[in-house]
Amino acid sequence: MSAERRAAPDSAADRSVLGRAFLLLAAFDSDRPELSLSDLSRRTGVPLPTAHRLCHQLVDLGALERNASGQFQIGARLWELGALAPRAHGLRAVALPYLEDLYEATHQNVQLVVLDGAEALYVERLSGHNSIQLVGRAGGRLPLHASSGGLVLLAHAGPALLDRVLADGLERFTSDTIVTEHRLRATLTDIRRTGVVTCRRHVDPHSLAIASPVRRGTGEVVAAVSVVVDADDDPATLIPALQTACRGISRGLAL
Repeated sequence: MSAERRAAPDSAADRSVLGRAFLLLAAFDSDRPELSLSDLSRRTGVPLPTAHRLCHQLVDLGALERNASGQFQIGARLWELGALAPRAHGLRAVALPYLEDLYEATHQNVQLVVLDGAEALYVERLSGHNSIQLVGRAGGRLPLHASSGGLVLLAHAGPALLDRVLADGLERFTSDTIVTEHRLRATLTDIRRTGVVTCRRHVDPHSLAIASPVRRGTGEVVAAVSVVVDADDDPATLIPALQTACRGISRGLAL
C-alpha cells in the first residue's frame, strides 16, 4: 500500500510553511514509519534545507521524534492530539465496549472503520494471539473498493464519492478484488439491502472480512465494524454477533 509520495508540492497550500510541514508528516506510513531526512525530502519534494529546518522544528514541538539511529518518526504529541478528534475519540469511546464483546464472541480480528476522504481509516483494532495477520493496522488506511468496511461506507456515502472512486480507478490486489464498475455497483446495492458484506480474498489472499454499518440516531452511517478471519472460514456464524455489536454502538451514539 505504500508508494513514493508526489514529487513536489503542487498547490499554494503545499508551498506554505504549514503545508510543507504537513507534507513531511504525511510522508510516514505503515510501511515506512521511520524516515531519514533525505527520505522525507525525496518523498515530499520539499527541498533538503527546508526539510531539515522544518523537521527540527517539528521535533521541538513533539510532532516528530528522532530514534536511536537518527531517523525521524511520528511523535507522541501528534497521537495525543489525534486522540481528541471527535470522529476517532468520541466514536471509539462508545464503540470499544461493544468491540470487546464482539472479540470475546469471535476471538477474531475486530476493527472500527471510518470514512476519510476516499479511503477507509481504521481507528481501532482488537486482535488475539491466534488471529490471522492483517495487511493494515489501526491508524492505517485501505481503499474503499477493496475492504469490507470501506465498501459499507461507500454504499452509504452517496453518488459523488462513488464517482470519485471510479474515476480514481479500482486497483487490483488479488484475483478476487472488485475491479469493474458493474460489480462494484451491484455489491453496494446488495450492502444497502442486506446490511452486511462479505469480502473473501479481496485485499489479501489469506483473509475473509465481513462488515456492517454503524448509524447515528438520524440513521446516517458514520462508521463500519468488520471482523477478519481466515479465507477458508465460514462467516455465517459471525454475522449475528457483528450486527449485534453494530446495533449496540448505534444505540450508544444516539444517547
